Amino acid sequence: MTKVTPMTRSVNVAEAKARLSALIDRAAAGEEIILSRAGRPVARLMPLEEQTPRQPGLLKDWQIPDDLFLEPMAEEDLRAAEGADADEFGISLPRPK
Repeated sequence: MTKVTPMTRSVNVAEAKARLSALIDRAAAGEEIILSRAGRPVARLMPLEEQTPRQPGLLKDWQIPDDLFLEPMAEEDLRAAEGADADEFGISLPRPK
């Protein structure tokens, strides 16, 4: 059983559905909310940890040359992009030999 601390509140799932926006605001403010079904805890709504901005890494200065995008596609790649070698579900078929 989940221990309910002073900053934790247990809420029935039906009530949570009706007041989800308010519960999200409370969780964002630091409160932990336990969602219960038939009196048994089933989920926890809690604030996310502070996210640190991602730092540019190894490929920060990498650029794709413009002429690469302007090159005509190979015939085989063009057929694949147009779905010529795919079935009605879009699954690629073996290439004809």
